[in-house]
Amino acid sequence: MKMVKKHTGVMLCVAVSLSLAACGPQESSSEKTSSKGSELVVWEDKEKSIGIKDAVAEFEKEHDVKVKVVEKPYAQQIEDLRMDGPAGTGPDVLTMPGDQIGTAVTEGLIKELNVEKDVRSLYTDASIQSQMVDQKLYGLPKAVETTVLFYNKDLISEDELPQTLEEWYDYSKKTADGSNFGFLALFDQIYYAQSVMGGYGGYIFGKDKDGNDDPSDLGINNEGAVKGAELIQKFYQDGLFPAGIVGEQGINVLESLFTEGKAAAIISGPWNVEAFSKAGIDYGITKLPKLENGKNMSSFIGVKSYNVSAFSKHAELAQELAVFLANEKNSKKRYEQTKEVPAVQSLASDKAIMKSEAARAVTEQSRYSEQTPNIPEMNEIWTPADSALQTIATGKANPKKALDQAAETAKGQMKAKHSGK
Repeated sequence: MKMVKKHTGVMLCVAVSLSLAACGPQESSSEKTSSKGSELVVWEDKEKSIGIKDAVAEFEKEHDVKVKVVEKPYAQQIEDLRMDGPAGTGPDVLTMPGDQIGTAVTEGLIKELNVEKDVRSLYTDASIQSQMVDQKLYGLPKAVETTVLFYNKDLISEDELPQTLEEWYDYSKKTADGSNFGFLALFDQIYYAQSVMGGYGGYIFGKDKDGNDDPSDLGINNEGAVKGAELIQKFYQDGLFPAGIVGEQGINVLESLFTEGKAAAIISGPWNVEAFSKAGIDYGITKLPKLENGKNMSSFIGVKSYNVSAFSKHAELAQELAVFLANEKNSKKRYEQTKEVPAVQSLASDKAIMKSEAARAVTEQSRYSEQTPNIPEMNEIWTPADSALQTIATGKANPKKALDQAAETAKGQMKAKHSGK
């Protein structure tokens, strides 16, 4: 997920959440009537409907139904569902980021799926877990992504690549001159900074005895998180990152420097493969580097899924469509058209898919990745953590003070908005 859009799962007051949950339709016997001649609406990601074109046509023929596919930015679909669902103009099937599942369930926006065990077992553990809330399944994974390292082969060869983040710091010290840079990353955002902080022992939420995220155990300001933030601050303080890389426009600056051949390497994601290719950059892709403690930089696993709207008048048929779109055959077809790495376990070793350097890099980095928390409390982490990291990047606060403030703010917001669950 291109995390400049991650905050589209906006923070809502408890009253709104409860009212939305209350207006979600209840199952009735009418749902089990014949679906012949029905029309289903699918909200697909922007510029990705080509990936399901053949599958949709096959489903229409088999079930004698019509399927209308509408493209919308996938990170914003839950926001649109809040309005369009109750109005009767929403989708039957939508696609959304795994970290929004908990919020969608709390608000009553998506339905629990009743699928056989053999369907669930198709997917990687991390991807299927992203769709679980209180041991119930609310979606089927269709693609996984995680951050990786892109490098410009005209500036640095594979054999020359530094193996640790600290070595990249040294490389950047030698090459950064104010116009050209060595290594760049959006470390003023927790989505990217957690790769460093997590490698030193920082975490978002601890786990309870059942392995679920525990919002009462916050680790964004523990000793490891602070150590990681101190290393991050060095890149900014020593002029190795340009000033423009901080803030809302940072992602545009980072991508422009890379496509203009002014940055040897950046941390980004598979969402930029096509853009960088079109820019004519001869680039390579690999997993993220290690840290000086020997651990690999971590990353968040992003999962895109197919989910059934709680407002669908054809919920059973919509579930059939979601299962069909996300099955092994159609997941592979979708990859061939979109190049998004599928979540199906068996395809992780598929020779045709593993020919892709990007797919191999995402698969390898996934070994060091962590699931993006999908509980509603995660909405209270993004903004305070990002604000703290920006003060760290600009030198306005030391890492410990900034992260302590972020933790205090996040705890206050969680108490105010989620303590009544």
